[in-house]
Amino acid sequence: MPTLLDWLATDALPLWWRQGADHEVGGFHESLGEDGKPAGQNRRARVIGRQIYVYATAAEAGLPGPWREAAAHGLSFMTARFLRPDGLIRASLTPAGDPLDDSVILYDQAFCLFALAAAAGIGLEVEARVRAAERLHDRLLADWRNPAGGFVERDAHPYQANAHMHLFEASLAWEAVLAGDPRARRWTDQADAIGTLALARFIDPATGALREFFDDQWHPAAGADGQLVEPGHLFEWAWLLMRWARLRGREDAALAARRMHRLGVAHGIDPVRGVAIDAISTDLTVVSDRARLWPQTERIKASAILGQYAQTEAEREACADDVAAAVKGLWLYLQTPVRGSWRDKLKADGTFVEEPAPASSLYHIACAILDARARGFPV
Repeated sequence: MPTLLDWLATDALPLWWRQGADHEVGGFHESLGEDGKPAGQNRRARVIGRQIYVYATAAEAGLPGPWREAAAHGLSFMTARFLRPDGLIRASLTPAGDPLDDSVILYDQAFCLFALAAAAGIGLEVEARVRAAERLHDRLLADWRNPAGGFVERDAHPYQANAHMHLFEASLAWEAVLAGDPRARRWTDQADAIGTLALARFIDPATGALREFFDDQWHPAAGADGQLVEPGHLFEWAWLLMRWARLRGREDAALAARRMHRLGVAHGIDPVRGVAIDAISTDLTVVSDRARLWPQTERIKASAILGQYAQTEAEREACADDVAAAVKGLWLYLQTPVRGSWRDKLKADGTFVEEPAPASSLYHIACAILDARARGFPV
């Protein structure tokens, strides 16, 4: 039986380079239809950032293929088309590559920073990537900070955990790329600020759940928004906080990571379909039993890192079992007419929403496969 790593290396990466990259205009298509052809949608900044990361990481991992070329292809397009004169990244382009929405979103800036770190990590004009990342980060520090800590997102939910999560991820990536360089200090400081904010404000001390939305003082938002918990984000934050805990010797962060992982496994998995669902509430009742693809990958990552740093053999075995269960769940989404593509939304009745495969999912899939493999868990 093929492994997820086989599927990634021989099916997914080639498909999304051959068909998912736009070899005429540049960059990457937003999605592929069930026939494996581009669906002709507008281009979002977050997707170009993710695809650069995917192919740079595949190159760094030594997977066979022109993945360094693919990362450089995306990088040149992001720089030429998405980058505004002020150093920030515009939200979207038309399929022809022309500016569509010149607004800037913190979430997109985080993925741009993440892409720049991945590109620097494989030696793609490192100094230029460092300067671009510092310029963007300087703009965030100057104009986007919330006096109560963290940053303000510029969308319907200005005070949210999600954009910070990806900025946390990007900061840790830059810290690793610049290890031993004094310029890493800003990224270490940024990661520490977000990790500290998450422990103090994002995580409910009573349950260990990670809330999504807040007011400007980082108190839970009013109404249902303030009670929303996404199991996928429980797993994703658990993965990030455990990484940070190991780097800093923060047992409080490791404890929070273990607690979130246990909560996600106990209350965020549908036992019938064997998949992580989209949303629960802080009272641990189900809000949405739809199950998107990406939470399955975050479950793999969280279970693998907690298994790697398990405190007992029983804990390690439980995490290994959950990696296997999450891998089994992910395979459900990968059974498509075109090998290397996927379904995104699994409904409660066990059927999938019929729609093009979003390119944005490759980031989640590739990261889960390569991270779990690096931590000694066969996928």
